[in-house]
Amino acid sequence: MSMPSDNKRANFIDGMAKVASTVTVVTTAGAAGSAGVTVSAMSSVSADGRAPTLLVCVHHESPAVPLMLANGCFCTNVLRPEQSHIANVFAGLAETHDGDKFSCARWVDMPTGSARLEHALVAFDGKIISAERVGTHHIFIAEVQETYLSSGEDALLYANRQYQRSQKFDY
Repeated sequence: MSMPSDNKRANFIDGMAKVASTVTVVTTAGAAGSAGVTVSAMSSVSADGRAPTLLVCVHHESPAVPLMLANGCFCTNVLRPEQSHIANVFAGLAETHDGDKFSCARWVDMPTGSARLEHALVAFDGKIISAERVGTHHIFIAEVQETYLSSGEDALLYANRQYQRSQKFDY
């Protein structure tokens, strides 16, 4: 695989920085152990078929990758604006007092065994049906086993290399 020219790569990165996305903590748990990582690349694939499906992209050097592959499951936890500290911990930008990422918040076990943030905006618990490395990232596709919906409305967003919150407006 050839690398894009420096200008093409830089332009792509700068362009993607302008694209707003929700901030999601992806967790996994099982015989291989527990892990979690902050991602901004999470999307629905389809609501139809045997089960709804979604995808997440995780950098290949993340310690969560081999555990996700071995456990065969993950839970995506979409964060609220007041939960940016959780995103920072799972992104490796902040540490907890005890060194355990999971001690920064309260968690609930989902049917796959993966952890759901107790007060996530929304969470999708899924079994991995496809995993492929493309460039520097693994693309994981999961069949959703359970969806947790909170009563909250606003998601923590990431755009222009900073956290943001959505703003409602009238047309």
